[in-house]
Amino acid sequence: MADHTGATRSPQPAPGENSRSGPVLETRSIDYIPQSERHGRAWHQAPFWFTGQFVPTTMVVGFAGPVMGLSVGWSITATVLGILFGTCFMAFHANQGPTMGLPQMIQSRAQFGTRGALVPMLAVICVYIGFSAFGVLLASQVLETVLPGSATLWAVVIVLLAAVLAIVGYDLLHTVLRLLPYLVVPVFGILTVLALTHLSPHHDPHTASFTWAAALAQFVAAAGYQLGYAVYVSDYSRYLPADTSARGVIGWTYAGAALSAIWLMVLGNFIAGSVPVPDALVNLQDIGDTLFSGFGKTAVVAVLVPSAIAIMGVNLYGAMLSGLSIVHAFRPIALTARTRIVGVAVGAAVVFAVAEGLPGKYLDSFNDFITLILYVLAPWTAVNLIDYYFVRRGHYAITEIFSPDSIYGRWGRAGLLSYALGVAALIPFMTTGFYTGPMVDALDGADIAFVVGLVVSGTAYFLATRGFDPAREQEAIRDSRNRLDGPSAVVRSAPRATGRPRSAG
Repeated sequence: MADHTGATRSPQPAPGENSRSGPVLETRSIDYIPQSERHGRAWHQAPFWFTGQFVPTTMVVGFAGPVMGLSVGWSITATVLGILFGTCFMAFHANQGPTMGLPQMIQSRAQFGTRGALVPMLAVICVYIGFSAFGVLLASQVLETVLPGSATLWAVVIVLLAAVLAIVGYDLLHTVLRLLPYLVVPVFGILTVLALTHLSPHHDPHTASFTWAAALAQFVAAAGYQLGYAVYVSDYSRYLPADTSARGVIGWTYAGAALSAIWLMVLGNFIAGSVPVPDALVNLQDIGDTLFSGFGKTAVVAVLVPSAIAIMGVNLYGAMLSGLSIVHAFRPIALTARTRIVGVAVGAAVVFAVAEGLPGKYLDSFNDFITLILYVLAPWTAVNLIDYYFVRRGHYAITEIFSPDSIYGRWGRAGLLSYALGVAALIPFMTTGFYTGPMVDALDGADIAFVVGLVVSGTAYFLATRGFDPAREQEAIRDSRNRLDGPSAVVRSAPRATGRPRSAG
């Protein structure tokens, strides 16, 4: 049958009108989540995002400052400030889930158009595939050292387990990430205590000092890493009841994501500033072995492998949602459980192929890949948040987001232009292994490109929509609301921004 978004849907119920008695397999994908199927609490976002970032790669972000000669104290200061800044952007996306009942990236159709939204979506799919491939490569190589079987065999096992998580869907992913801290937190707690008791930061003023370039590099690395999670957020808050407190869902998301990042990145600051050669996995093994021989490798496997599988499940789930959103923009598709399964399977196959084609010697280029993705995502998050909090203020015609003749258009000129301006503006500030912008030397090597992209795109979109008249969309919003949940549906909006509502002209 066809749902109110115009897509063909399976008659099967969705994942749990009651989270305890509903079906195991999630059947919804990019379509709207009706109020009758909403469940969960705002605080569930905290353990989900705490675990989502509680991985060794988060710790590596803390290596940036010490590697550039920044003292441990200044590295910690820059790291914490960067985390507090960058987490704001991802956390404020969390409120869009309960309000709109949609995955994160399909919401971009309101700013970029139903087809124009493929621009940021393609970049997001690259993020999902890249992170997953890196996780497969790392986890399979670790397992190969402690268990019989080749790295390829373990890569297959890891990808299959992650695919199962993504196929079962939303509720299982939340459950796994809510329970995983009971394993990884005690292990990392032991490693943290061992690091603090057995390592000492460098005190040589010639090897550890303060420079603005190094401090800024550490700040940007921490902030950018946190901002990179913005593309995930509403995917995992969209089943929350529409009357969930905006302050609650934003606050819990912020707390979970910031706490784990502060713990691991600060630990990374301390370790990198205390060892001759910073290397996350090797350093963790050496630290663990100070307790007893062999504990280090066991600890690394315990924290890396389960986390890699869980986070890969999150990535495959997100890749499926973005992939289906792109296909749906160009041709009608049935939004059924079978479609979800096919989408996850395709993503899993691509991840495995990329991981197998990425030898360990190429891992150094992974940082450049993630940096490039951050450059193209920062302008997106600015446009999306400005539209939600300052332009439309949380009021959208959901059915129009799925319509081929949408009021939002197929190609959103304001969003696409603002996005393009942001990307163009940050190019002179880029610094990667293969390109360095002309402004980088003026900043002593510091990379502030993503900040430039944020500011330029956000400002451009705000100015481009100054003449927006909310009244033009009110009829479509009322019609959408009645078709989706009826006239008595709970309606939420974004927290009110300062200033007066816009009008035409």
